[in-house]
Amino acid sequence: MEIYDEVRKADVPKQRIVEATRGAILARKSDRIPLLVEQLRSKDKRMFQIGVRTARELGEGEVAEALVAELTRATPDRGAVLLAALADCSGSTASPAVVKAAKSGPKQVRIAAIGVLQRSGDASCAPTLLEIATDENAELAQAARTALAEFPNKEVDATIAAQLPKAKGETLVALMGIVGQRQIAATPALINALDDSDATVRHAALTALGETVELKDLDVLISRVTSPKHAEDTPTAIKALRAACVRMPDSDACAAKLIAAMSRVPTEMKCTILDILGAMGGPKALEAMAAAGKDPNPELQDAATQVLGGWMSVDAGPVLLDLAKNAPVEKYRIRAIRGYIRLVRQFNMPAEQRVQMCTKALETAQRITEKKLVLQEVIGLGRYASPDMLRLALEAWKNPALKDDATKIAMVIAQRIEGNSTEARKLLAQMGQDPVKVEIIKAEYGADTKQKDVTETLRRNVRDLRLITLPSTKYNTSFGGDPVPGTAKQLKIQYRIDGKSGEASFPEDAVIFLPMPGAG
Repeated sequence: MEIYDEVRKADVPKQRIVEATRGAILARKSDRIPLLVEQLRSKDKRMFQIGVRTARELGEGEVAEALVAELTRATPDRGAVLLAALADCSGSTASPAVVKAAKSGPKQVRIAAIGVLQRSGDASCAPTLLEIATDENAELAQAARTALAEFPNKEVDATIAAQLPKAKGETLVALMGIVGQRQIAATPALINALDDSDATVRHAALTALGETVELKDLDVLISRVTSPKHAEDTPTAIKALRAACVRMPDSDACAAKLIAAMSRVPTEMKCTILDILGAMGGPKALEAMAAAGKDPNPELQDAATQVLGGWMSVDAGPVLLDLAKNAPVEKYRIRAIRGYIRLVRQFNMPAEQRVQMCTKALETAQRITEKKLVLQEVIGLGRYASPDMLRLALEAWKNPALKDDATKIAMVIAQRIEGNSTEARKLLAQMGQDPVKVEIIKAEYGADTKQKDVTETLRRNVRDLRLITLPSTKYNTSFGGDPVPGTAKQLKIQYRIDGKSGEASFPEDAVIFLPMPGAG
């Protein structure tokens, strides 16, 4: 302590004095508070800041009391800083001084005080925060609502719920917003608010029900969607019903309620319910999609296949495959097979299952366009390379319309299979792709007169196939930079295959598959 005090008086740089002041406060025991307060009152900004920092480090009850005491003397900007420091002190509570600061005074100080009340976890400050939640200043009101929504003490829930039956207008709206955010069980009061003459109140009640209603009361929301008393409430009711259904633990029981409601509503509302079922997922929802996809009503076919196209699990695979074969309208069959392909491409699954699904997709797809999608977007992706995928490429190669795509994809797969080279060569040989000797004579990458010699890079990546796989799919990365930024470039290669000379050009980032010299 003596050494720190000596440095504080010495002719040394200001930073050393600041550091010594912190040390002097920390080194003291019983008389540290006066020195701390001296810094908190200092007109020197750096000394004030070191005082606040040290108060945070100490974090004791007497330090919190000192910070509270200084609130009445501080300027608004310093008051806000002191309150933030107070929130970090272990001794911070919803003291009368903090409550007073939250209720009145400069806005920035009030907002900081609200933060302290929130972090205190003292349920006794709930009435104060509820009062501020309807303040005419939007920023203050939002700060109080956020504090209540994130309040760590669950005891405050009962206080908030108890206020609902007595509240009206803006206060009621604010309370219901907090009820929804905290997911407080207050269903009876929220249901009563659904018949309020004020649309803002009704919408707040619907939104809160969406976050809190249980399965047994879900019919309340369903009826507000299917038989609205006020047409203007319908969009909010739909959002609330969707939110409620998505969070229900028993998705099948929830889906059963929605499906029952579908039988008594017009087509447009049926489509809305299908969309909600899609957001939920689950076996029961899939059953509804399967039925709607084959319904004679084309609007339901449209809605069901759209929802299935974005389904977030492979469970939709069998339904999509069935619709791809049996949907009444061709465009929905196409949409279904594309949705099925998306599942195979996008979701994790055992390798055997992916192969099986690819096989079914190739067999079911009625157009070459979708068959090519299976080849290019699933089989052709290197991360799924395997002998089984190579066999699928071989089967696709037998279709004249898929021959070129299947050949290139087979090459990619063959290069990426490890430990199966003998089997891969046998499969490639069946496609007429025997091993060849490839020599790169010269290779340039660029545009017009600006060309970069990339011969050595290509030579390092040549194998015994006509396909050359670079370290990256991006030419610029593989070739060490962009020779002509902002311009479309080409890769030009002079080569020999089994002693025969050839030349080929490839657009930037294209697959490098060397044509056989003299072919075509």
